[in-house]
Amino acid sequence: MNEPFMEQTNAAGLRLQEWEKAFPGLVAGFTIRTGGVSAEPYGSFNMGLHVGDDDSHVVTNRRLLAESLEMSFDAWTCADQVHGNRVCEVTAGGAGKESLRDVIPATDGLFTNKEGVLLTSFYADCVPLYFLDPSSGAIGLAHAGWKGTVSRIAEEMINAFCDTYKTKTEQLCIAIGPSIGGCCYEVDDRVIQEVRKSAREWPHAVVSLKNGRYMLDLPRLNQEILEECGVAPENILRTGWCTSCRTDLFFSHRKEAGVTGKTGRMASFIGWRKR
Repeated sequence: MNEPFMEQTNAAGLRLQEWEKAFPGLVAGFTIRTGGVSAEPYGSFNMGLHVGDDDSHVVTNRRLLAESLEMSFDAWTCADQVHGNRVCEVTAGGAGKESLRDVIPATDGLFTNKEGVLLTSFYADCVPLYFLDPSSGAIGLAHAGWKGTVSRIAEEMINAFCDTYKTKTEQLCIAIGPSIGGCCYEVDDRVIQEVRKSAREWPHAVVSLKNGRYMLDLPRLNQEILEECGVAPENILRTGWCTSCRTDLFFSHRKEAGVTGKTGRMASFIGWRKR
């Protein structure tokens, strides 16, 4: 399978080129850790206001991304992620772009059909899910850590698209972005007990180790849930990037926070430029 997230030379990081080429005016991708102004341990393109970085550095980094995407910074929109499965429709841009005081509260999934809105969410190992309805032009992002995955935030987003935009699930396009992979994500039986409840084909995403330990392929588990919900397998793009393997490119909470106690965040993003 060809890698859907291709590296760029500017602040836009990794881009979903297949979608951007097929749908003029769409911007979609995932930032990397380099190219910004944040100091260590957030060096240098940290997108998260909630990790202890200087707010002015984060805002500068966010402005650099918006500029590289040729979108107004006023379009930037984000939520307070709580590892849940609540999703929210966005009708105008601007929430949370410069402060945590006005983020969309307690939400891990954002969707819209409006131009001039840049949906964003933040990561340091969790799985970013991108949604695109080619018929209506509706777009969305879901932040899927293990808790959001097993509570089926992917299904919540699909239901929201179907209810709000009359999306046909079998026509929905999905991209699964960079996250910690099954090569690096070791979990215990407490997590696996929840995984077992989350999808019929959950064993495809789990490798059993000894002493109640397992390797969990969280991107694969999300793919199993998406297909179970009726998304066509050929409409699902899945990255090969692992955030834990490639800390030269990505922040990894699992790999780095144990060393420094702190690390930065990448941003997923998707939006339509105003025509």
